[in-house]
Amino acid sequence: MTAPSTLSQEELKTLVGQAALHYVVPGEIVGVGTGSTVNKFIDALATMKDSIRGAVSSSEASTARLKAMGIAVFDANEVASLSVYIDGADEIDGRGYMVKGGGAALTREKIVAALAERFVCIADESKLVKTLGAFPLPVEVIPMAAAQIARRFAAMGGQATLRRKDGQPLVTDNGQHILDVRGLQITEPLAFESQVNQWPGVVTVGVFAHQKAHVCLLGTAQGVRTLQF
Repeated sequence: MTAPSTLSQEELKTLVGQAALHYVVPGEIVGVGTGSTVNKFIDALATMKDSIRGAVSSSEASTARLKAMGIAVFDANEVASLSVYIDGADEIDGRGYMVKGGGAALTREKIVAALAERFVCIADESKLVKTLGAFPLPVEVIPMAAAQIARRFAAMGGQATLRRKDGQPLVTDNGQHILDVRGLQITEPLAFESQVNQWPGVVTVGVFAHQKAHVCLLGTAQGVRTLQF
């Protein structure tokens, strides 16, 4: 698939959203993530909605968009497994490890990703990095633990700030808060994810290493580039 070098970021998102249809298995339920790139995939998925059973969604926002397109949405508890989960990323490295959670849906994204045999990441090329950490790391936390967890990140050299919306702490779909951590270089994503997940009060850390991408469809000026991990 070729594309002129004048494509905007929005057009690149549309391209990778359409390219992801190749990984959707007819007759099955597809795992669907959250975010602006995924919205393009949902729009594309609507063109083949009659050939799939439906979707499992990682957020209230994606659920609403899927239903508006006439696509049935299943609860994750109703599904034993998924052949594929399609979602974006805030960062992805050369091994398929990702930082996610810019849209505050990281916990549900990780739950749905864990149901899937294959994770297909859709992103534009600005998301491809050598080392994770330049994008502020989202961490969903139980509110009473936020200050304690922020101190733990400070001991690692990170600066954690509470994410706010309209002047108030942002509340996730799960009723929790988000810390965004700057100043980290995550060179060992698997070990880092395992470590932070053990801290009391952490619901989910936005490093996706145990649920890494198997494929990344990267929107570039030359078209969609496919990375296999």
